[in-house]
Amino acid sequence: MRGSRSSHSAPRTLSSASVFRRCLPEGCSGCPPLCKLERIMVAFKGIWTKGFWRAVSGEFLATLIFVLLSLGSTINWATDKENPSPADLVLISLCFGLSIATMVQCFGHISGGHINPAVTAAMVVTRKLSLAKAMFYVVAQCLGAMAGAGILYQVTPSTVRGGLGVTTVNSNLSVGHALVVELFITFELVFTIFATCDAKRNDLKGSASLAIGFAVCIGHLFAIPYTGASMNPARSFGPVVVMGNWENHWVYWVGPILGGIMAAGLYEYLFCPDPALKKRLGEMFVKDGGKYKEVECPRGQHNEEPDDLAIKPDSFLNTVDLDKRGKEEAYRESHGEVLSSV
Repeated sequence: MRGSRSSHSAPRTLSSASVFRRCLPEGCSGCPPLCKLERIMVAFKGIWTKGFWRAVSGEFLATLIFVLLSLGSTINWATDKENPSPADLVLISLCFGLSIATMVQCFGHISGGHINPAVTAAMVVTRKLSLAKAMFYVVAQCLGAMAGAGILYQVTPSTVRGGLGVTTVNSNLSVGHALVVELFITFELVFTIFATCDAKRNDLKGSASLAIGFAVCIGHLFAIPYTGASMNPARSFGPVVVMGNWENHWVYWVGPILGGIMAAGLYEYLFCPDPALKKRLGEMFVKDGGKYKEVECPRGQHNEEPDDLAIKPDSFLNTVDLDKRGKEEAYRESHGEVLSSV
């Protein structure tokens, strides 16, 4: 009819639901910018909350206090004398260890008490922290380290300031060897963190923060003569920015982060895997004529499969008793048996 508008020419409005459907993977070709925005928002989900920013500010403050107090122990106040005494390695090691133990105890319930980019990286690879949140944590840690080193620089007289605790590789040591040293001492630290904070364990007693502090102390007692014992990229980054000495600084990022990732991966996926993860991996394989093949196990099947070992926490030498059903499942050789080991 004349004067009427056909259905083809009527303007259409897209609802939010239709826009969201267009941004799904099967409809991504229609609106790339919108899809990218959706993916970014999903990646950064949860950071626009008060609790998250409280945690980020906690990492900043904890790292600031840790770097300020710990680097202060490296200041040699006898350098202005005729025969200055060498730096006290035991004093420095104890100060670093007790400082980190105190900060973990104070900020553990607020932010997790990472205070170390290597620990944050370890949490990312074990899926305990999202990559987007980890980025904010690392930035906060580096800014806190810079602030702590800057405060120490200002309050320390220039006559005794020295290198302000900048970590440097021993002149008799190659860069490769320094990298290995940093890798192993950080491995020891992160492995201690995962072992002492493992929610799957019921035999833990004592203070986890104190055990972490002892791990830092041990690493410093060993590695100060080698590399200055960083174990923490932020700890090395703060004084380097203030003093401007960037020589071999990459060692104190690559070594600790690699060591932390290795320790977290070995503990979480090999030595003490999560039971749910272990079960999923076990359901991927069945025994068929002496060969193993990948299968899709029906959902909900084998829910009552017992654990391999159940050691009681009240004794170090308990005999593990498997019930009759457990023994049958552990040694069954029939077709289609699901392996319980990972």
